Amino acid sequence: MEKFVIQDRNKRRCTSDTPAGSPRKKIKQERDEKIKEEDSEDDEDAAFAEFSNPVPWQKIEAEGLDCDYALLFSKEEADCLFTQLEEEVVYARGEESKVQVYGKVYNIPRKQATYGDAGLTYTYSGVRRIACPWTPTLEYIRDTVTKTTGQTFNFVLVSRYKDGQDHMGEHRDDEKELDPGCPIASVSLGAARDFFFKHRDSRGKQSRRQIEPVKLELAHGSLLLMNPPTNTFWYHSLPVRKKILLPRINLTFRRILLDSKRESKPKPGDEASPSDQDLGNLEAGNMVNGLHLFRAFLVLLTTQTTLHSSQSLSLSHTHTRRWGLG
Repeated sequence: MEKFVIQDRNKRRCTSDTPAGSPRKKIKQERDEKIKEEDSEDDEDAAFAEFSNPVPWQKIEAEGLDCDYALLFSKEEADCLFTQLEEEVVYARGEESKVQVYGKVYNIPRKQATYGDAGLTYTYSGVRRIACPWTPTLEYIRDTVTKTTGQTFNFVLVSRYKDGQDHMGEHRDDEKELDPGCPIASVSLGAARDFFFKHRDSRGKQSRRQIEPVKLELAHGSLLLMNPPTNTFWYHSLPVRKKILLPRINLTFRRILLDSKRESKPKPGDEASPSDQDLGNLEAGNMVNGLHLFRAFLVLLTTQTTLHSSQSLSLSHTHTRRWGLG
């Protein structure tokens, strides 16, 4: 209120200095002052807005799921960013492009790279990734996301899908290194792909509840903001789409905790437990065959237990440890 009083005084002072006989000039001055007042009000409202750089957001909600979706870049800018990333990003090769599940090594069905602030590391699927220095294009996209969301990020996982055959299995981004209070910002460039959310209680044949999955199409130049507690309750995946022939680059910006003393050491008995990322990769491609073999092996052990209880129990323990479950 005080601000409006001061502005009103200034307006009267300006109009009183206007020579008599020039009503048009007086009206113009009053109109200009009114416009300034309205602009000032708009600036104040923007300062208290949810996002510092508003875009047309679409809210996506379900039980325990909270996401915001928007087109962040125009087609022209998204095309340019895609081309620049193709020139700048260096993807992992050799052993870094593989994942170990139940003692077996598989190729990741997409290319991946990690970038971020100096000294940061990120561990998923039992593999520790060191962040490469930010490239100019990744810095630009990161800063744009920050201006749009009001959130800061110090790490990005870059995934490149050569076509619809490349995919990502069901998993949650809930690693201990991640700041639990910070959303994960997913920027999509290139071919549009289907993206699924599935509640943790509705997965598998013995699911406890019937909860409908949530399906999105992530468009070229789009931003998906996965807010807490989404990654606690919902798995997400990018399934195979054989009709998609063009490549796609996905950038998932994250905030990694900076406490260097905090290490995600496994508890006794948990060393061989597969992560959600492992299970997601297990469901992809020929990994399913390994799970089927494992189930058949358990059936065999159960039969042996009935016949030779004490001896079989010891054998069962040895083999489940080998498979990474004991």
